[in-house]
Amino acid sequence: MNKLQTQSYNFTNLADPTDAAFLFIDHQSGFLQTITHVSLAELRNNVRTLAKLANTVKAPVILTGIDPSGASGPIIPEIMIEAPDAILVERAFEINAWNNQDFINAVKATGRRTLVISGIWTSVCATFPALSALDDGYTVYAVADACGDISLQAHETAVKRWQQAGIIPVSVNSIAAEMQQTWNRDDANTFRNMYAAIAPHYRALIESLEGFNT
Repeated sequence: MNKLQTQSYNFTNLADPTDAAFLFIDHQSGFLQTITHVSLAELRNNVRTLAKLANTVKAPVILTGIDPSGASGPIIPEIMIEAPDAILVERAFEINAWNNQDFINAVKATGRRTLVISGIWTSVCATFPALSALDDGYTVYAVADACGDISLQAHETAVKRWQQAGIIPVSVNSIAAEMQQTWNRDDANTFRNMYAAIAPHYRALIESLEGFNT
């Protein structure tokens, strides 16, 4: 039995991993070339860790991209590597993924009412479906550091808009800890490695402690 199953938690103000679905919107190689406020290496690493988190907590993952075989480019491979069972919905025209009925149907089919959303651009690809999902009664978390935009101002303005609308802005490490809930679980080392992947200082701490205990 997973150690986590022996404990109960209050999810009034925290995300319930059993009710969460992860949506990755337009993380495409073409769009990546327009990102300026964060390094592509950091962004791709954060997105990969977020996908690993989804797979670790056994949450459904839905990907969508605009014409992945065209100029927008394919979905970056990091997501499928970490979440191989993800569902891909290709769009031809819709800027707002929530205007694509196949995408909406895929989200509804998960049965989950808490959405963890990331996208490129922050101000468009992540924000528009997040607002639409909010209008449809979903609880929406938007992962700021798994999103990218054409400028720091564009990114920060989008996050402010999230807050004003009632979307919950989070970071990869915070939503991971929220889903983890406790270190008293069988996959604790997986979470430790996720934090180390996105926080070099945390990795150094682990290495220091492991060296001290040998």
